[in-house]
Amino acid sequence: MRYLILGTTEALRSDGTTLPLGGARLRALLAALALRGGRAASVTELADDVYGDEPPQDTPAALQALVGRLRRVIGREAVASTPGPGYRLVAGPDDIDLYVFERGVRDAGAHLDADDPEAAAALLREALALFRGPALADLPDPAGVRPEAQRLAALRQRVEADLRRGATDGLVPELSELTTTYPYDETFRAQLIRALRAEGRHADALTAYESARRTLA
Repeated sequence: MRYLILGTTEALRSDGTTLPLGGARLRALLAALALRGGRAASVTELADDVYGDEPPQDTPAALQALVGRLRRVIGREAVASTPGPGYRLVAGPDDIDLYVFERGVRDAGAHLDADDPEAAAALLREALALFRGPALADLPDPAGVRPEAQRLAALRQRVEADLRRGATDGLVPELSELTTTYPYDETFRAQLIRALRAEGRHADALTAYESARRTLA
């Protein structure tokens, strides 16, 4: 079984087919369990993720019923009860896309440190492709802040790898869009200037520098 939380929550069988998770609360419960990467979560923690500011009158009973529904979909043995009380998704990091992403980024960083930008760029593209939309889309907004920050950091790293290997085709339009979306991101602005210089567009690089100086002043 594979669990996808870098976007709308999904559970996939080994053959790649998607299991029907049903409503938003069932997706939120699975996302909350998968986010913890196989570690136990207390009833209180899960209730905060699933119900937010509108918990049911008997939260433990409601959560127990929701866990029962999830077990019927993904398998009874897939969600273990833990002391506390709490619950744990019986899964390892390789089964959850967030942790596969993080491992790919770590491996890419090692290749970049070893002056192998080709391998780093390939690994980062593969890792970034795991995002199918906003991370942890079925959980309250704060949950997605960290993985979205990780995605941006990986994107900066991928651009750096492309610059180091001289693969500037398409970088200028991409970085122009990124600096529009994230105008105060110094790294993207510096990378845009480098990409323009690498293409011999020195006047445009100077214009980009002046724009960065005004925006970031």
